[in-house]
Amino acid sequence: MPTACALPEGPGFANIRQQQVLPLSGVTVLAVEDSRFASEALRLLCQRSGARLRRAETLAAARHHLAVYRPDVVLVDLGLPDGNGVDLIRELAKNGAGASVVLAISGDPDGWSAAMRAGAAGFLEKPVDSLARFQQVILGHLTGQPPGAAAVGAQRIQPDRQALRDDLIHAANLIETACDGPQQYIVDFVRGVARSAHDPALEGAAVHAHTSAEALAGLGRVLQQRIRHGGDLFDRVASEKPCQ
Repeated sequence: MPTACALPEGPGFANIRQQQVLPLSGVTVLAVEDSRFASEALRLLCQRSGARLRRAETLAAARHHLAVYRPDVVLVDLGLPDGNGVDLIRELAKNGAGASVVLAISGDPDGWSAAMRAGAAGFLEKPVDSLARFQQVILGHLTGQPPGAAAVGAQRIQPDRQALRDDLIHAANLIETACDGPQQYIVDFVRGVARSAHDPALEGAAVHAHTSAEALAGLGRVLQQRIRHGGDLFDRVASEKPCQ
């Protein structure tokens, strides 16, 4: 059972009921994540777990954050606009991350091997939307938590769909301005967003986009379809996913 807050003493407090301490109360998290949809999911997970969250969209922003303060947990997405998150993980492992627990996040399960070799303590595969799983992974790597701290809540969070739309528009714009054939970052970004949104058709288009410039253009058309249909299509995709 989670630990309970001590009750204040004195008149007027006799009827106050004990409240449960959230599993990650007092924990600070830095999420190095460029997807707004994935970041919104992490925000909700941290909020409902009691953790404080900061976000960096690039490696450069993450390095700036880490030069100023040391979070308890650093969640590093592997595909970022200015490089590979593996490089940041390697830097933290080499320089010593202090008390920080460094965990990798990716929509590509094959990223596990490179992240672990670089020094990550663990790996979270997208979608990261299960409250219990998120809490269990974090608690499994933290030291010094109260003995009674345990994961609570089995529900899955549902991030704001506007954040998903923003990601899709951003990806479509990147494809429109891309040159010299398929762009690795764009493809990996869309694949991660698709997994977070439980959209296998979009993920498949992203995987295929690696093959040619024509396939990349095809991915752009799929993105435009998602954007035109708006929330109705997103809700249908979500409703069609198998129960877990």
